Amino acid sequence: MKFLLASDLHGSAFYAEKLKELLELEKADKLVLLGDIYNHGPRNPLPKDYAPMKVAEILNSLKQKLIVIKGNCDSQVDTLISEFSFIEDLVIVSGGKTVFCTHGHVFNKDKMPQTHFDAVVYGHFHTGFIEKQGATTIANPGSVSLPKNDTPSSYILLEDEKLTLKGLDGKVIKNASL
Repeated sequence: MKFLLASDLHGSAFYAEKLKELLELEKADKLVLLGDIYNHGPRNPLPKDYAPMKVAEILNSLKQKLIVIKGNCDSQVDTLISEFSFIEDLVIVSGGKTVFCTHGHVFNKDKMPQTHFDAVVYGHFHTGFIEKQGATTIANPGSVSLPKNDTPSSYILLEDEKLTLKGLDGKVIKNASL
């Protein structure tokens, strides 16, 4: 199974539409959103084409392929416009390896979960990377709409035992085997 992992849309209809296109282009089976779906957050600027209701419409059309993790900017009221659930965390078993997916405001490379996973993937920081921390691969897909620290808008593909960080232009930034 192939997963497209993305984070931190922050209400951008433009980038929600891009994710819908990427889901088809990459032939991914599931789109896993790592939180901060509709609200831009008080410390962030408004993203391109800020339109949370339009984002809901786009994501609702993908609900059969969608898994959404709750971020720190997601609230209970967001569920009222969503035809999908927000979950706290997710564990994916891919190629026999375990991948823990979370938003990143609780667990991240500086505060790892106590349970061992082969990989920990989280958003929140808007900076895409893949790196090793001991035997664990740590990854962040960055933010599709509001990237920070001079990183591009990006996403991650998870297939079998491999993570691939890509820019929205489709270029591979980094990959790693788990």
